[in-house]
Amino acid sequence: MKVINLYQEENEAITLAVKNDRQAQQWIYSKYSPKMLSVCRQYIKDLQLAEDVMITAFMKVFVNLGRFENRGSFEGWIRRTMINECISYIRVQKKVHFIEDSTDLEKIDDATDTQFSIEDIQNLIDSLPDGYKIIFNLFVIEGYKHKEIASMLGINEGTSKSQFAHARRILKSKINSLKDNEKNY
Repeated sequence: MKVINLYQEENEAITLAVKNDRQAQQWIYSKYSPKMLSVCRQYIKDLQLAEDVMITAFMKVFVNLGRFENRGSFEGWIRRTMINECISYIRVQKKVHFIEDSTDLEKIDDATDTQFSIEDIQNLIDSLPDGYKIIFNLFVIEGYKHKEIASMLGINEGTSKSQFAHARRILKSKINSLKDNEKNY
């Protein structure tokens, strides 16, 4: 199947989509849905649920498209909508708990000498408790600062840092276990 680029400019597609042009909306959806499903999948383990959340978020994108002010990238704007919808979904499911913890945060060595597949890494991240996983993804994958994460989630900045430290500790332990298993084979 040959894909025909109907819109020379993304801005043209956005302008038409604001006017409820279904072809323009379909073009935007087709262009961004693979990346956005990946974003949703980072937060929601079940692929079908992640896809449902992505579709709901795209509905919000199209409803609010007139509010996009061309500041920053359009993809970044969509991505933030996806992340917010994932967080909202997880909150509604009441699967996330943030534990206030003021213990000292230990520095964990990031160096690993073993290659893992993307699937292995995603499975390790998926195994984290939801609160840890959300903060880990926001900090490591999305690049938000702890202050921004705290504001987004309605928690203290220290809680964000603590949850991140716990997530790293758990992941490091699991990576070490995987490396040990590889050595035994």
